[in-house]
Amino acid sequence: MAKKASTNTPAAEPEKANVRLDIDEKVEQRLIALYTLQCVDSKIDKIKIIRGELPQAIQDLEDEIAGLQTRIDNHNNAIKENEAAIARRKNEISEHQDNVASIEKKMENVKNNREYDSLEHELEFQNLEIELCERKNRESKAAIENLHSHIAAAQSLLEGRQADLQTKKNELESIIVETEKDEERLKAKSLEQEQFIEPHYLAAYKRIRQAAHNGLAVVSIDRAACGGCFSKIPLQRQTEIKMHKKVVVCEHCGRILVDDALAKIVNEKLEK
Repeated sequence: MAKKASTNTPAAEPEKANVRLDIDEKVEQRLIALYTLQCVDSKIDKIKIIRGELPQAIQDLEDEIAGLQTRIDNHNNAIKENEAAIARRKNEISEHQDNVASIEKKMENVKNNREYDSLEHELEFQNLEIELCERKNRESKAAIENLHSHIAAAQSLLEGRQADLQTKKNELESIIVETEKDEERLKAKSLEQEQFIEPHYLAAYKRIRQAAHNGLAVVSIDRAACGGCFSKIPLQRQTEIKMHKKVVVCEHCGRILVDDALAKIVNEKLEK
């Protein structure tokens, strides 16, 4: 029995060796390049995640500040229009008062009732015009006071938003300074890696990456499952992936799959 066991053991060794010998080196290099590119791009993504939602928050604050400033400008224009209207009506009141004085003087020298009645109607009209102008001026002054109140509230809010904006800009600038060198280095590494990938594979990688919510286009097998969508991978398909004879994609999510051994090689290389 022991003799039989010793004859079975060598038979397994050549089978493993054959699997390695059957590997297509060109495909393997392509997979290494794709997975390396994915690792580099994922690190860039992490840097962007560190920045969080600050760029969008800054944009929102800038939009709100612009809106508040427009509101203040509109209120100031409305105040100027009301002030101009008040000045115009004051001139009209002055003219009407001159007319009243002139009519009253004429009424002292009327010759008949008909003339007197006509002047009296004219006098009443002039007084009504004065009252109308004065009422409109009171309304304009009230509107100006209301507008000043709105401006003060908007100005207070504007100052608060400007302070928030500066704080967030400082936060973002601090994060950018901390991560800028790493990001530039990784971007250069990403562009360098793209040169080793055929255009149609690179286009497919970018298309899958853009469609994936986590930016993963190339993933390793994790516990016999796709590292992207976590769907189970059949044993035969796992063997195909380890053979490195062709680029294999997940049947469920379309991501490019690599085996753990290849992923380990790439990760160790990137850590150096």
